[in-house]
Amino acid sequence: MTVHEQTRPALLAVKVPQVTALFWVIKVLTTGMGETASDFLARTIDPPVAVAGAALALAGALLVQLRSDRYRTGVYWIAVVMVSIFGTMAADVLHVALGIPYAISVLFFAFALVLVLGVWYRTERTLSIHTVTRGRPELFYWATVLVTFALGTAVGDLTAATLGWGYLASGLVFGVAIAVPALLFRVGRLNAIAAFWAAYVITRPLGASFADWMGVPTARGGLGWGTGPVTAGWALVIVVLVAVLATIPEETLKRSVSRFSRR
Repeated sequence: MTVHEQTRPALLAVKVPQVTALFWVIKVLTTGMGETASDFLARTIDPPVAVAGAALALAGALLVQLRSDRYRTGVYWIAVVMVSIFGTMAADVLHVALGIPYAISVLFFAFALVLVLGVWYRTERTLSIHTVTRGRPELFYWATVLVTFALGTAVGDLTAATLGWGYLASGLVFGVAIAVPALLFRVGRLNAIAAFWAAYVITRPLGASFADWMGVPTARGGLGWGTGPVTAGWALVIVVLVAVLATIPEETLKRSVSRFSRR
């Protein structure tokens, strides 16, 4: 790559959205939708076919995202949704198909996350999302996102099933937990980058716990609405909010950016 190519605006454009309150809302919704969508697909079609189909859809979504010359709202969030669905399946495969306890899955995905973040930092010398441009930084970013979804899924299943908290109680606990990074950042005990990624991981079990609570039968402590209807309902809200997000000018988003990601 020539010096001229390295400094072209298209190559230097940040490929992720501004981190506003709306970003966090949509992120939580995608986690819940991915959880119930994964369960619905696994129950309506052959699980290996579902996993293979989700993998292909994820590959296609990421290919479009990686080939894009800049951040595009719809393209980005479609990729996130597909990561959510496949990340859920990846965690479930370890437990359901291979019989690995959720506690072991949590440790495995936590180690994977530390490894990915460590290699990313060693290579780029930063984990800030403001440095996520085309090429290697974006690959590290999406690898991290995928592992956080799998880790969050395993954590949520661990608390709801293995520890016996149930889905609603787990959701409430994670609702409190997600405020901890913000509070630690505010009092100067955690830097912005660490606070962002900590909150990012917690969004997964937070959204998934509430979505499961809505979808699973009452015999399992849920509302019994069904994973299909819950998936459709959450997907509709995501589409509406992403459409709204796409209409907001970039400068307006920058002024309302979350303090989690300013450094």
